[in-house]
Amino acid sequence: MKKPILMGILVLTMIFGAFAQNELETTPPKFEIKVITSIESIVPMGLGRSRLISSNAERNYQEFSSEQTEDDNTRNKSKRKDIRIKDFEETKLLNFYNLGGIRFQNIASNDVVISSKLTAMLTEGWDLIFVTSAVESDAGEKDEQGIFITRYIFKRRL
Repeated sequence: MKKPILMGILVLTMIFGAFAQNELETTPPKFEIKVITSIESIVPMGLGRSRLISSNAERNYQEFSSEQTEDDNTRNKSKRKDIRIKDFEETKLLNFYNLGGIRFQNIASNDVVISSKLTAMLTEGWDLIFVTSAVESDAGEKDEQGIFITRYIFKRRL
């Protein structure tokens, strides 16, 4: 008599366990994304500014979005001042150039500082999922502007 009851309890436990596992698998995981941006100046003579930027604020893109259609092409009326944040971390980096030209020591120094930030992010549970970079460089004799920008995109499960 005890064996059929125990077998019934065991079977029910396995069935409920399977349903619970199935429930967990159908719930989509929730993530948060964080973007860290490095901006390194390539302005001659070290006149530019180089920084590592990390936002501490949040914004919902939908508050600043509009949808244009053939029937309704109303202009997006969101205000730029509402998008702008003042709560961010700014880490100083060295410029690529100084009076003597390109400074490889500055590049190595920036690498160490950026590596420190990326390591801290990984330690905090963030996963680096994508890196993208771009350069706007000297376009000729009269163009003394230029930056090297890199965006590090992280995600973390909530």
